[in-house]
Amino acid sequence: MSAFDEDLFLKGLEQRKATLGAEYVEKNLAAADEFTRPFQEAMTAWCWGFGWGDDVIDAKTRSMMNLSMIGALGKMSEWELHCRGAIRNGVSQDEIRAIIHVIAIYCGVPQGLECFRVARKVLEES
Repeated sequence: MSAFDEDLFLKGLEQRKATLGAEYVEKNLAAADEFTRPFQEAMTAWCWGFGWGDDVIDAKTRSMMNLSMIGALGKMSEWELHCRGAIRNGVSQDEIRAIIHVIAIYCGVPQGLECFRVARKVLEES
């Protein structure tokens, strides 16, 4: 990595840990091997350093946007992870419910039900 990329990676690493939890991120990065490490580094720099790294949109709003988009895509493992992160970023249970209502309206009731199922699990663990 170049010095600029390294800076973006470190900025992303800080934001990624703040949202997803240091333990999760460190475990994830430690599990990366020669095959997956370049992707982990690029994703941390690009998604978390570049995408989450500015102050234009606050972390809570970004989390709410992510729940909506990931829910729309039906990527429930990622939705669960980002639901935990959203709570860490200050998204309330009522806000999560409202987000799921929008997902159900625009993406279908079955997808909304799936989001409620995962959200309930995450909220019970919190």
